[in-house]
Amino acid sequence: MEKLVECVPNFSEGRKSEVVAQLAAAIGSVPGVKVLDEQMDLDHNRSVITFIGAPAAALSAALRGAELAISLIDMTHHTGAHPRIGAVDVVPFVPLAGTTLPECVALAEAFGRELGEKHGVPVYLYGEAARRPERKDLGTVRKGELEALRTELGSNPERVPDFGPNRLHPTAGATAVGARMPLIAYNVYLDEKDAKVSKRIAKKIRTSSGGFPFLMAKGVEIPTRGLSQVTMNLTNFQVTSVKFVFDEIGKLAAEAGVKVLESEIVGLVPRAAMEGASPEHLLLAGWNGTRIIENRL
Repeated sequence: MEKLVECVPNFSEGRKSEVVAQLAAAIGSVPGVKVLDEQMDLDHNRSVITFIGAPAAALSAALRGAELAISLIDMTHHTGAHPRIGAVDVVPFVPLAGTTLPECVALAEAFGRELGEKHGVPVYLYGEAARRPERKDLGTVRKGELEALRTELGSNPERVPDFGPNRLHPTAGATAVGARMPLIAYNVYLDEKDAKVSKRIAKKIRTSSGGFPFLMAKGVEIPTRGLSQVTMNLTNFQVTSVKFVFDEIGKLAAEAGVKVLESEIVGLVPRAAMEGASPEHLLLAGWNGTRIIENRL
């Protein structure tokens, strides 16, 4: 069986389509690599590119995309609703056909080592690649975001990176790289402008606040639409499902007198993640099945 790895780099650029197009083209230029999906978000100021390839090719493509992003994205001027620590914010390697998590850990380590040593970007290993237990959680790595790292790198021993210098790259910030199983990046939109309800809901449902397991959540404003959003990562959809989360948010929003307007999937998801959850029930915006990774393969 041919070995395949999925990689889903998140870049801190969601407002310049020409930059995202260059990043996708650079990644797809590596022989044996196929770009499956690219999405960008104006309010989050973030893009997500999903690609697959043999392990060595996937590593080369991730590094090629990261190197270009470092030259194109300047974090000294970056603002956006999504938590971030750098231009190449997070790079997860995900096992697909014939590959294992340990193999993806090795890819994450190789990526982090080169990015740190060759490009001077401090790199944090997270997920199954984490070398410190507390760094398995991506939220811990990004705590306080880029602004916190600006003050803590070089002075706080808890912030010493796994690779690269103990200081931020002047324009590219820092990077988190890891290995994980498939997760669901999922957003639910509420009919409110100031995000008060979405923030309360996010705090109630996320794992770190005593909510549901395997769920990261944050409430944010979406100024371009005059709405708010509960933005989430479901790190084990078999335990905490998309449908369960949508229903819980709907219930909590209704109790606060706020209407759920729609939801969206960011990137691609396994077919199993959508079982028992119709697009109509989830109010999925523009859903036509192309977000199913098996359909893209």
